[in-house]
Amino acid sequence: MSQTSFSADWPNQFSDPYAILGLAVAADDRRVLRRYRTVAKLLHPDGYVGADAATTALATQLLTRVVNPAYQRLKQEKERAETLATLRFRVRRFNREEPLLAQSVPARQLLQKPSSELEVFYEQMVAELAESQFQPLGQFESVTQQLSELNLVYLYLKMGEPMIREKRAGIVAASQVKPPPTVPIETAQMVSTYSRRHYQRAIAYTQNANWPQAIAELRDAIRLEPNKAEYHSLLAKAYLMQNLMGMAKVHFRQALKFNPKDPLALDYVTRLKLVLDKPDRVTNVSTPVKSSGNGLFGLFSRKS
Repeated sequence: MSQTSFSADWPNQFSDPYAILGLAVAADDRRVLRRYRTVAKLLHPDGYVGADAATTALATQLLTRVVNPAYQRLKQEKERAETLATLRFRVRRFNREEPLLAQSVPARQLLQKPSSELEVFYEQMVAELAESQFQPLGQFESVTQQLSELNLVYLYLKMGEPMIREKRAGIVAASQVKPPPTVPIETAQMVSTYSRRHYQRAIAYTQNANWPQAIAELRDAIRLEPNKAEYHSLLAKAYLMQNLMGMAKVHFRQALKFNPKDPLALDYVTRLKLVLDKPDRVTNVSTPVKSSGNGLFGLFSRKS
């Protein structure tokens, strides 16, 4: 967040309560309540003992003036239905005016996903972005913008469907993930070659401190070979260099899951005294997107 306190109208720009709470638009009342309790605990003054007064005040105002009103809009089925209808109307209006381009990496990737992968990828992205949404507080605005855009793109892709069915849980649980199909050896070797090229390019970018490009290359590498510890540890370092601690932890954790002796992950976890005490999450991640001032958070840029 660029400011240390709220202006009178600052909360008004956050018009998607699902994005504010870090939720997919298919979340039902149980998911809404569970997420709200998590966020309220993160922003509670007890969590800011020893912090400076400005940070504590910011967390309090964020909870009372942004998060609590968002929860009030989503805790009842009727209000959720009305909110979803408003978001879908916004998407239809955008679509009527002219073709639109998504700005953030997750939203652009979602637009490219086949229908068979749409639901899982969307839920994965929401869950992953939500992990770093409030830690540190400075990431709230950027991450919430990405979540809001992701929700709108998802609704855009689901425009032909008469309704969005609520789900009591996300759809990225391990029990719901099917094992990958067996592929010919030649195909596997080709995939490995391509992923390695992305990795090598990422190394070159890190040597020049070009962290956004390194992140993009590593995400492509992980999409091809998601179980490579060295890909995750380097991606974690790149996120760390971008001050995205939450996402760095996700990938340090993944690296150590696939290789408990991964040297880069062990080095940073030890030096920074990182506590990786949360369950594994997904591997795709995103870079922050700055508001362009066009439309809602500048979520879409129009073709010129």
